[in-house]
Amino acid sequence: MRRALALAARGAAAGEVPVGALLVQHGQVIGRGWNRPIGKHDPSAHAEVVALRAAGRKLGNYRLPGTTLYVTLEPCVMCSGALIQARVKHVVYGAPDPKAGAAGSVFAVLGTDRLNHRIEVTAGVLADECAAQLRRFFASRR
Repeated sequence: MRRALALAARGAAAGEVPVGALLVQHGQVIGRGWNRPIGKHDPSAHAEVVALRAAGRKLGNYRLPGTTLYVTLEPCVMCSGALIQARVKHVVYGAPDPKAGAAGSVFAVLGTDRLNHRIEVTAGVLADECAAQLRRFFASRR
């Protein structure tokens, strides 16, 4: 998660909401990302999606079974849908998102049995540090 926090800081330095993500398979990082929707003019360029795209290119496949995503903020509905489509096995996130979280805070997309794939979720890893990074960013914008 500390590596995801460092990626989030890259986003903050570029004026993006500081969210960072790493995708790991067999102990190796196969995808990295930080929020880039403003800079890329792409509403889907959330940290999780950027990491999934990098991993897909690296492995030559859009399916990423057996992977774990580490992300500083609870995934939104869009990112949760992409994670399900990619067949990610496990999501580990830091801070909950009480406005748009889709791993249990607002919606429970990742673990629902109503979809064709369920993702294991571990919440709250370095939650205080992840939340503090977001608070500092938004405080500096006010």
